[in-house]
Order: sequence, then structure tokens, then C-alpha cells
Amino acid sequence: MVFNSFEYLLFLPIAFFLYWFVFNKRITSQNLLLLILSYIFYGWWDWRFLSLIAFSSFVDYHAGIYIYRAKRDQIKKLWLWLSILVNLGFLGVFKYYNFFAESFAGLFLNFGYEVDALTLDIILPVGISFYTFQTMSYTIDIYRRRLVPTTNMLHFFTFVSFFPQLVAGPIERATNLLPQFHKKRFFDYAFAAEGLRQILWGLFKKVVIADNSAIIVNQVFENYHELGPVDLIVGAVFFTFQIYGDFSGYSDIAIGTAKLFGFKLMQNFAFPYFSRDISEFWRRWHISLSTWFRDYLYIPLGGSKGGKWMTLRNIFIIFIVSGLWHGANWTFVVWGGLNALYMVPLIIFNLNRYHTSDISKHQLLPNISQLFNIILTFVLTCLAFIFFRSLSIKDAWEYLSGIFIIEGWAYPTVDIRILVFVFFMLIVEWFNRDRSFGLSISNLPIIARWLIYISILMILILFGKSSDSFIYFQF
Repeated sequence: MVFNSFEYLLFLPIAFFLYWFVFNKRITSQNLLLLILSYIFYGWWDWRFLSLIAFSSFVDYHAGIYIYRAKRDQIKKLWLWLSILVNLGFLGVFKYYNFFAESFAGLFLNFGYEVDALTLDIILPVGISFYTFQTMSYTIDIYRRRLVPTTNMLHFFTFVSFFPQLVAGPIERATNLLPQFHKKRFFDYAFAAEGLRQILWGLFKKVVIADNSAIIVNQVFENYHELGPVDLIVGAVFFTFQIYGDFSGYSDIAIGTAKLFGFKLMQNFAFPYFSRDISEFWRRWHISLSTWFRDYLYIPLGGSKGGKWMTLRNIFIIFIVSGLWHGANWTFVVWGGLNALYMVPLIIFNLNRYHTSDISKHQLLPNISQLFNIILTFVLTCLAFIFFRSLSIKDAWEYLSGIFIIEGWAYPTVDIRILVFVFFMLIVEWFNRDRSFGLSISNLPIIARWLIYISILMILILFGKSSDSFIYFQF
């Protein structure tokens, strides 16, 4: 089941009614309902993979308790590694086994030896990269004594499978989300209304921005050999907007839906295309994953405490691992490596923490220097995303080469409406850049707010497209 489907349009109001009007007497009954709803939501795609979530939840629930109760460090490590190996084992089999098997065979073929790659005919379970990271952080935090494990199995299972963020995040920490399942929730009209606004904005970014951009992007990337440099640039730029609208749109819908049920999830995007350098971009893009790698990989590797060379080494490690997390293809590794390369001059000249304040705070528009930095960062992001979108490194390299040829420059043919919609999105988010999401406009007069709501709804109805899923479902 996906957020932009007719099934979900029926599912959400039924779930809301049952949650607040039928099962609202006790926390246990509400959590049990949420668990059932979450399993229905996920099982709608393929019920067989519910066993993976249930087994992962079962292992990590007991691992957390035994880690906390263990008196000896060896026993604690044993249970921690059991949790990590189970979760990474699922990822290894379902997501990476075929990739490494084929890469291994290809390596031998380069030396003149033909090796049959023993691959598995399996499909990737939706959301597996998200909920495995979420459960791993739970046991790691208990091992580090930053968290006391829950002894309520129902609450823990519901935390792992909470349907708004189950499939594509945000990757929540137990320190933030789990305690909310232990507390009585009361309906807050203002909080729920904010959730509806965030859902509306997420749907706009998904079905208007992302799905309309996808039409252009698919045409360009599937026929890039036949197109001139301007069309290739257009394709790269619109893919950058497509993936932002798709993924940040999902996050907005997820966070907004959670608010309808009285839960507060972490912000996952903070207007990344207004970033003034790549370091700031990664503090604003997919925040839940960036902070996960920071806390559970970058800092344990030594972070920035070992001097410039160790810092650069650690930066390359987390970006390459992040690339692999996104997909079992060398294109994602290159994409991660490119972003690491972008970070090198910032690290060397101690500029990686230069832009930490809100851009153009208390100003209507950015100044010339800020605007130049924003555009430069966006261009670098577009170039890297070409590898992210391409099917192979060869395709990405040929696509990039096509951009920099001299002949073939001509005006592109782009539907003016999608340009208007993108511009509208950027304007709305610019004026709300100090807030948690673009349509956070509760400060406006009620008439102005309703005019905006109705306008967006009309745009959704008239110009929204419908795709089967979200891009990040494949990760």
C-alpha cells in the first residue's frame, strides 16, 4: 500500500476513526491496533515478508533485554553481534548477494577466467534498509548505555513496524519514538491540523513535482544517446527535483500521518536545495540516515579527532557505505564517492561547518554570494545524481560526456506548467525555510490559508500524476 493510492485514501480515515473513537480508552489497545494496521499496510504489498519484520523485532527485543541484563562484556557483545548479524544478514541476502556474486564473476572475467555467478531469484522486501537500521540502533544504544530496553513486546513491535515511517523512513531512534508508545496520547486538533497540512504538501511534492518531472526524466535518460546537451541538462535538473519531491514528499506524508495519531517524528529534510555547500546539503538531506551514519559509523571510526587524513578517510567510508545502502549497483558507490570528493576541500580548509546558521535569516532574499553558493551546490548535486539515476557507470559517463559537447545546443521543449509548479514549490519553501516543512503557514490569516489549501488541492486534481510507488521503496 502506498500513500498516493486509492487503498490508502480509504485506509487512513478508517484507521483514524478506530484509533480515536473505538480503541482510545487504553494505550495497549491503541498500540495493538497500530500494530495490526501496520502489518496490514505492509502486508498489502506482500504478506510473506511480514515474517522478516516479526523475526527482526523478536530478535532485537530479546537482544536488547539480554544486553542490558548481562554482567559480562563478552555476553553483551554476543547479543549485540547477534542483533547486528541478523539484520545485516537480511540485507546481505535480499539486497546485496546477487550484486556481489555478479561483481565477483565479473572480476574474474576481466582476468580471462569465466566463473558462473550463482545468483538467487529473490525480490527486495520494501523498506528493509529502513527498519533494519532502526532496530540495529536500538540494540547499539542499549549496549552503549544510552537507552533502557522496553520490556513490553507489543510496544516494541509497534515501534518497529509503525506504518507511517515503516517503508521509507524517517529512520527513527528508539530514544525518540519508543517512549511515545508508552505514553497516553490525547487528540490535539492543532497538532492534527498541522499533520494534514504536511500531508497535503507532501502529496503536492510527490504527485505534482516528482511524478510530472518523472515524465521528462524518463524520456531523457532512456534516449540520452539521441539528445543534445541542453536536453541532457534538463533531464539531470528535473531528476534532482523528482527525487526531492518523491522522497521529501514521502517524509512529509509520513510525519504528517504520524501527527494524526499523536506521534512526533524527526524532521528528515530541511530544504536541502537552499544549501550553500555540500556539507550543509548533507545536514539537510535525508537527515535520519545522515545522522545514523554519523553516530554509528563515522564517530566510532574516529570522526574528525585523528587529523585531516583520518577525517577524509572516514568521510569516504561513510559516503561509499551510504552509496551502497541506497542500492546494489556500482553507480551508487560512485555517487557516494563523488559526494565525498566534494567534501575534500571543505575538510582541508576547515569549511565543513562554515554554514550552520539559517540562510538569509531575517532577509527577504539571499545576497549575491549566497545565491552563487546555492547554485554551485545545486549543480554539483545534479552532476552526482546522474550516476544515481543511470543504470550503469557506462551510461552515466556517456550521459555526462553528452552534456559537455560543443555542438547540438538548442532550446529544450519543456511543459511550462511543471516549471511553474517547481517555482511555486521553491517560493513556498523559501519563505518557510525556518520552519519544519514548506506548508507550515498557521501564522497566515485563515482566508489566505484556505485559498492556498484549495489552490493546491485543485492543482493535485488537475495536474497530479500517479506512479505505482516511491523511488526510495527500492532501497
